[in-house]
Amino acid sequence: TSPANFSGVLPFTSATTFKCTLPNRNRRLQPFHQPVLTRFPERETNVISAAPVMPRWDFLAYECFSTETDVVLFVKGVNNRQGINKSPEEFRCVFGNDIKNVVQTPVTSSKQEVFREKLVVPSVAYYTPPRRHMPSNPNPTSLLCATTMVYNVAKFLREWVMYYSKIGVDKFILYDNGSDDDLERVIKELNEEGDYNIERIFWVWPKTQEAGFSHSAVYAKDSCTWMMYVDVDEFIFSPSWLKNSSQPSKTMLKSLFSISSNGSIGQVSIKCNDFGPSDQKKHPAMGVIQGYNCRRQAEQRHKSILLLEAVDHSLLNVIHHFDLNNNHYNWKELPLEAAVINHYKYQAWPEFMTKFRRRVSAFVADWRTRVNPMSKDRTPGLGFQPIKPEGWENMFCDVKDDRLKLWTKKWFGSQTPQGLKMAWQL
Repeated sequence: TSPANFSGVLPFTSATTFKCTLPNRNRRLQPFHQPVLTRFPERETNVISAAPVMPRWDFLAYECFSTETDVVLFVKGVNNRQGINKSPEEFRCVFGNDIKNVVQTPVTSSKQEVFREKLVVPSVAYYTPPRRHMPSNPNPTSLLCATTMVYNVAKFLREWVMYYSKIGVDKFILYDNGSDDDLERVIKELNEEGDYNIERIFWVWPKTQEAGFSHSAVYAKDSCTWMMYVDVDEFIFSPSWLKNSSQPSKTMLKSLFSISSNGSIGQVSIKCNDFGPSDQKKHPAMGVIQGYNCRRQAEQRHKSILLLEAVDHSLLNVIHHFDLNNNHYNWKELPLEAAVINHYKYQAWPEFMTKFRRRVSAFVADWRTRVNPMSKDRTPGLGFQPIKPEGWENMFCDVKDDRLKLWTKKWFGSQTPQGLKMAWQL
C-alpha cells in the first residue's frame, strides 16, 4: 500500500483524482493493475485483489469536449510524431458501453492528440444530446483573454496577472498541470480583489501542452474573442508605449491586433527576446521584470494572439501558433519595433533547475532524455542533468535591456517605509 494524496477534481467530469506512489515491489510486476482506494487504516486482506489492468498512459483517450455540432477527443498514442498524422478515415468514434449496442460516427479531423468526430443522430427514445457548455461565470464575452499551462507558479502569478490586466487582458484561463504550491490561494486572493477574472482548469494530464491549448480554443470560444498564448515568464510590450504613454491603458494590447480591423487577420505573432540570469542567484523579490535585464542578441521564436473563430477545424497548434482557416483568415507577424516579448527564460539557477521535472509539450523530449542535444529546445551549455554550469549567473547576456524594467518601475512602483515596492509585492 501507499498513501493516496488528493490531487484535484477534473473540471468536466467532476471525477476526484489522487496521486499514489507505486510500491517498489509492484514495479517489477507487469502489467500494472489498478489500485483500490481504501480508508486508512484498513487491512490489506480486505481489498479485492482481482483488479483490472491499469490503462497505459501512452495509449489512452484522456479528455473530451462536446460542442453543438461535434465531439473533440484528446488521445495519447495514435499520432506519435509531430507533423505526421494518421488520416481521419482510419478511425471511427464509438458511442456506448455495450459492445453489442454501440453507434459509430466518422472522424472528421486527426491532428496530434486532437480528434474531432460527428455526433450521433439524436433519438427521442434513447439519446439526449450533450448540453451546450456554459461558462461558470456567465459574463459578457471578453475581447481579450490569456491562457497558459502552469505548474507551481504561485510566486510569479501576481506580477503576470497585474501587468497584463493593466494593459488589456480581460480574463485569464490557467490550465493547472497538477500544482502543489499556493496557486489556488493566490488565484482566490486575486479574484477577491475584484479587478481580476482568473479561471483555473485542473488539467492533470502530463505532456499535453498542445492538447491543452487546442482545448482552450474550443472551450473559451463563447467567452473570449481573442486569446493570447503566453507563459507566466513572458511579457509583451511595444517600444512605442515607453515613449508615448504616461500611464498603462487597457487599450494597449488590443491596439496590436486592432490594426487588422478589416476582419481578415486571424492571428498576430510577436517575436521573443530571451533573458539570462542577469547575475541573480535567487528569485528576485521585486519580480522577474525588475530582476532580469540582460538578454541574448538574437530574438528567439514567437508567441501569438489568436482570433478564436479563425482557428482551423483541426485545432492544430505548435504551442507558438495555431493553424488557421486559410479560406477566410491570414496570419500577421509584428516587427520588433511594433511589439516584442521579454521572455525571462534563463532565471536564477534554483528556479531554472525546477524545469527538469518534465517538459509539458507532447513532442519535446524531457530534459533528462538523452536525445536531440543540439535542439533549440535545449539550453546551450547544459547537459541532460540539473547540474549548474560554471558561470551560469552571467550566461546568455549579450545586451543590457532595461526598457520594460524602467517602464514598469514607473507605472507599478511606489515608495514605502521599506523602500521602493512593486504593486505585486504589496
